[in-house]
This record gives sequence, C-alpha cells and structure tokens, in this order.
Amino acid sequence: MEETKEISALFHLIDDPDNEVFDVVSTRIIDYGKGIIPNLENLWENTISQDIQERIELLIHRLHYHDLTTEFENWNKSNHQDLLTAALLTAKFQYPDLTTAQVYQEIEKLRRNIWLELNSYLTPLEQVNVLTSILYNYYNLKGTEVAYQAPEEFLINKQLETKRGNAFANGILYVILAELLDIPVKAVSIPQHFVLAYFKADYDFTRHTEEVSYRPEFFIDPASGQVFTHKDVETYFKRINVQPADVYFKPLSNKRITQMLLEEFSKCFDDEKNRYKQQELLALSRLITIDPASPEE
Repeated sequence: MEETKEISALFHLIDDPDNEVFDVVSTRIIDYGKGIIPNLENLWENTISQDIQERIELLIHRLHYHDLTTEFENWNKSNHQDLLTAALLTAKFQYPDLTTAQVYQEIEKLRRNIWLELNSYLTPLEQVNVLTSILYNYYNLKGTEVAYQAPEEFLINKQLETKRGNAFANGILYVILAELLDIPVKAVSIPQHFVLAYFKADYDFTRHTEEVSYRPEFFIDPASGQVFTHKDVETYFKRINVQPADVYFKPLSNKRITQMLLEEFSKCFDDEKNRYKQQELLALSRLITIDPASPEE
C-alpha cells in the first residue's frame, strides 16, 4: 500500500507511551485493512526497539483477526457448516498465512485410501475398523493427551504435518472423513471426554422430540481409534458418579463441535501475555449461533 502522509503519521505514533493514544492509532490502522500489512512488516524490519516490534506484531495480528471474524460470521450464516472449513479457520488464528491446498490434498488422499477399502457388505464395526486402520495404522496418526501447553495439537494443519493430535483434533478429522464417506459417525458429549459414536445408517438426525432416545451402536475413542461398548460407557458413568442421560448421547452439530474446539483451544493462552488471544478465541466461539430447536445441538 502506498504510504500516505496519514499512514506515516500513524506509524510515528505507534511508539507513543500513552495506551489511549496507541488504541486510537491501532483502530485507525486496522481501518485500512490487510493491505497495510506489508507496510507494517517493513516498519518492523527497520525497527530496533523490541517493544515497538511487539506493538507492530499485535497490529498485524489484529488485522488478521478482523478478517477471521468476518470469515467465521460467514461460515455461521452459510447453509452448510462444513467442519473442515471451521477447522481451517481455527488454524488460521495461529497461522494467518496458511495455504489450505495441502490440507485439502491430505484429506482427499486419506478419503480415497479409506474409500478403496470400503464396500456395501461391511458391517458398521467393519466400516469403522477400515477408517481406523487407515488413519491410525497406515497413516500413523498418533493421539496425545489434551495439553494446553501444546496449542499446535488442536490445529488440523499441524496435526496433518506432524501426525499428532489430541482428542479434539483427531476426533474432528475422524468426523470430517466419516462425513465425506457417508459413515454415520458423530461426536457426542460424554462428560470430560470428546468421544465419537456410530449411529445406524438409517438414523434420522432431523428428529427432535422429547421422546427421542439417542442410542449409538458403539463408541470410538478419537485419541486411539479404540471402540467402546455401551457397557464400557456405563461403567465410566458409574466411576464418575454421573447418571447417564440422553443428552450425553446426542450427536453434536458441526457448529457445537467448532465452539468446543475454540473454547478448548483458548485455554492454551491463559497467561498474562497471551490473555488477549484467549478472549479473541472465546469471542469467535460466541459468534456461532446455536439453534436450541436443532436435534444436533
């Protein structure tokens, strides 16, 4: 962007010690949009002061975040909330220059490898075993404990790059592949765990009555791909002293999964220096509107 007199004047005020002045300057710079980022990067390269460099980095982050907010708003309003798109938008919070082509290529490669092993004669358990075997054995995806000191393990681009992800990242990848392959695997909200469940192929996810009883065929641990029975889950409920209820077996929508991802990811920034990132991620989560009448919310 051509550096006008106003831009030059604003750049000279970036180092103003008065935070109120800096807030006004920040707002005006952000009004220019992402086109001003190369100017800010050039200013960063020619700045010696670390404090000023950090302010420039914050401005660049805010510019990217402004655009990301718009993208999440558009995703929320779209007719179909694609889970892969939401996972990529979440990754762009940390990697704003992320090129998505490689992620799509990896997903397509996985989808095709799984599809080649599927046929219409497989039982539900055999279908899941094919998906699990390709993902965790052939592709060598590893599951990790949820660790808020490892934010990259929440993000699909780093997950595919390192072949390591926590339960949220691996579960989301599993659901994305299941959707692409028409395998009725959904996420469910078992207390303290992000768990997947296989529903019957003819299960009507549009039903919503008080009498509906959500009864998955079986459950899948996204960290490892291990299958659990209803008896296993009932034992878990007894151990944590919680009464099983339909709400825990209700399939989660892509909107709710994305909300959970943003909320959990935000916990990676629970320190004074990065607290603003936590607040931004929670604000993105609040942008997603959940319809209480929907059967999958």
